[in-house]
Amino acid sequence: MSALSTDAQVRPSDIITAVQRLEAGELVGLPTETVYGLAADAENPQAVAKIYAAKGRPADHPVIVHIHRQADLAHWTDEVPETARQLAAAFWPGPLTLILPRRPGVADACAGGQNTIGLRCPSHPVAQAVLAIFKGGQGGLAAPSANRFGRISPTTAAHVQAELGDGLLVLDGGACAVGIESTIVDCTVQPPRILRPGQLQPTELAAVLGVSAEVLLRPAGGAPRVAGALPAHYAPRTPLLLRTREQIHADLQQADNAARRIGVLARHARAAEITATWMQLPDDPAGYAQGLYAALRELDQAGLDQIWVEALPPTPPWLALRDRLSRAAHGSGAGGP
Repeated sequence: MSALSTDAQVRPSDIITAVQRLEAGELVGLPTETVYGLAADAENPQAVAKIYAAKGRPADHPVIVHIHRQADLAHWTDEVPETARQLAAAFWPGPLTLILPRRPGVADACAGGQNTIGLRCPSHPVAQAVLAIFKGGQGGLAAPSANRFGRISPTTAAHVQAELGDGLLVLDGGACAVGIESTIVDCTVQPPRILRPGQLQPTELAAVLGVSAEVLLRPAGGAPRVAGALPAHYAPRTPLLLRTREQIHADLQQADNAARRIGVLARHARAAEITATWMQLPDDPAGYAQGLYAALRELDQAGLDQIWVEALPPTPPWLALRDRLSRAAHGSGAGGP
């Protein structure tokens, strides 16, 4: 168990128990550097079906398969383009998912009816410790975010337990270091294209591939369906509105808003005259991402009438966060996605 960091909340015996449950077809809450996943044996259709049932996930919505750093890609795909090898060498283990042609008959239950597969090698030491033992290090774990489908992703073990219940074994690997889901890159076309932005910037990926960032961000017509790409996702039950800083301050002065319970998620401190429930996140993309989902969960549980989120800068480093908040706003409210 030397792969575990000294500050991990997980004992070697917990890893063994988790692997035993996974190999028996049960579900386990698994920490990754992005968000916590609801993990199951990717090649056990009955186990994967339990994920879909627990989340209320549509059957045609594929799930990403997590693999060990030394796993054999040829087990999952019989075609690994050179571009995929370049990206894996540069960014695995890490918050990058590669969409590849799926080898026929492999992980059918994870594919959502498609002939592609999403593979990721997580960097979290607990996830790697589990994957190192699971099926001798060559197995794969289907592990979408451990929450009800379309709702706010969990970034702590407590988030998972609160949403899915105490009966689920959750390995507590601490708060997720990245805080938002992985970048998804479609390697079934050349040059590849980004289907979901994440912490890894298009410029970083482009530098490895020797192309422009604009090429990677080209429209994805006819692309495979991937996780987290529906218009409504990552959403609180409380209605969420995106507002500029100026709109927030002006609207909070209006009498009709003063009588309501408004929560604000901002990148700047609350002015003394404002009485709204106020949460401030760091004014840098990495710090903001790390705290975003925890802040949204706290505001969603505060009995508010609305959540107002300060609009993010229209610059490339904030692309993934603008994506998450746009989908959260679209799916927010009691009805949700």
